[in-house]
Amino acid sequence: MWLVCSQRCGGNLFRALFAEVEVDASGEYQRHRVVQPGYLCLNCGSPAIDLAAVPEAMNEDEEDETAMTPLDVLCPICETMVSVFPGEECPNCGAALEVV
Repeated sequence: MWLVCSQRCGGNLFRALFAEVEVDASGEYQRHRVVQPGYLCLNCGSPAIDLAAVPEAMNEDEEDETAMTPLDVLCPICETMVSVFPGEECPNCGAALEVV
């Protein structure tokens, strides 16, 4: 984890927004668990960003961009508009479709 303030104020203390803290019967801290990522800069109150998570998020975005998406094509045989992936046949009549 590498947290930085989104306003670049230089603060180096952050508060986890969604954390569960466990204490014993006397109220002494025992352990914690971050339930959902979300942090605030304690210097200025702005949201903090985990820079260590950036490469993973960029890879996920790249995978989403390269994922095949269906195209709307007019079938030349049955003359219906169908949504197919490149290389698929018409779901109505089975005709081979050429995506241009």
